[in-house]
Amino acid sequence: MADWVRVCARAELLPGEYRTVFDGDTAIAVFNLDGALYAIEDVCTHDGGELTGGPIEGNEIECLRHGARFDITTGAVLCPPAYEPVAKFPVKVEADAVYTRDDRDD
Repeated sequence: MADWVRVCARAELLPGEYRTVFDGDTAIAVFNLDGALYAIEDVCTHDGGELTGGPIEGNEIECLRHGARFDITTGAVLCPPAYEPVAKFPVKVEADAVYTRDDRDD
């Protein structure tokens, strides 16, 4: 089982903000959407570009490179040119800190 990776203090991740951390070679973006925390892999499945930095509307993020959109809460792809979802990861808050991990090998 993979170890949890500390993202930041809970107070440092306000609604509408995100933080990116690495679990090994995996870039994980943790988003605060209206107080709820979600984590997805920070990679567009269309061409491997970063998703963070793209516009966020509601629970959707758009890749700046070619306009693919993904659901931050589920990782689901919402429009081409991407056709594969991004990985979704668990998030926990413990002792006022936010943690995530790449749990795909569990």
